[in-house]
Amino acid sequence: MTVRYRKERLDRGIKARCEDMFALSSYREMLYLLLPRVLPVVALLTFPLLKGVVGLYWEKVLVITCAIGLLALSWDLMASVGLVSLGQALFFGAGAYLTGFLNNSLGWPCFLTIPCGTVGGALFCTFLLLPVLRLRGVYFAIVTLTLPLLLTRFIEASKILGGNQGLSALSPLPNIWFEIYVPVLAVLVCLFGFRRLINEDYGLVLQGIRDNDLAVMSGAINIYKFKAQAVFIGGVAGAFAGAFMTHYYQFVGMPAFALDYSILPLTCAVLGGVGAFAGPTLGAFILVPLSEALRAFGTLRVVFYSAILIICIVGLPEGIFHYIQRKYHQFERMVEVG
Repeated sequence: MTVRYRKERLDRGIKARCEDMFALSSYREMLYLLLPRVLPVVALLTFPLLKGVVGLYWEKVLVITCAIGLLALSWDLMASVGLVSLGQALFFGAGAYLTGFLNNSLGWPCFLTIPCGTVGGALFCTFLLLPVLRLRGVYFAIVTLTLPLLLTRFIEASKILGGNQGLSALSPLPNIWFEIYVPVLAVLVCLFGFRRLINEDYGLVLQGIRDNDLAVMSGAINIYKFKAQAVFIGGVAGAFAGAFMTHYYQFVGMPAFALDYSILPLTCAVLGGVGAFAGPTLGAFILVPLSEALRAFGTLRVVFYSAILIICIVGLPEGIFHYIQRKYHQFERMVEVG
């Protein structure tokens, strides 16, 4: 008689039945929970100190990765309220151009232009999107995709803000430590800040609007006010990325509204895992360095890059982060089928 087995998946003993609820009874269990949270943070803060080992090139890749990571976090926050955006370049470009204008025309230092460009860019995008917050799904996505293209053509036709030439010779950042650690800290603040926000009562309202906006409206809640606030909060992260990179490159032009700043954050979120802010961040720290590592293959890198991306998305539709999280908190064993 042939004995048949099947795979059984069980939660580890530390994991309680409620999601994100744990019963701790030892230092080993505390370490079990802290390790996956502390190790990435320590690695991220330590990496800039290794510039003599990894080289200045990969330090620059880290800065670009953090900028894309901020845009991906911005996208995920907007998606948590049901606003699927295809135009994160709008936030990046608004923050970049406002920062460049304040520095080029008014001569403000980066310590003033970056915060002003961040808040001002987020406000500008929020007011620009206010009339379309009633749109849902693909209709909102199409509008957000169109707006960066519209602003690009407007700047080109009117020749304002430098027109095709852009604004160059902007003030550099103070030093290399400022260049590296500010975006790293910004990613960590947004990551843990957004996660804390979405787990509060305020975040539950945002998720309720995404799941069933009519039910939330029936509770006498103005969902459009919450949507506008979510756009502003997400816009702050995206506009900061644009404002910082403007001084990092010492230049701002129409490439600030490039489609890459819209597609890459979305791809990072899908690859890493939508709905968990750690997912889009992980996606950014995989995709951007991977793209640079494949640069040695020349034009073939696009083929390898696309193939790896398709395999990951098809093989792990839940996202890499959710897969790793599930494997970490569960174990599998073979049991005999009765």
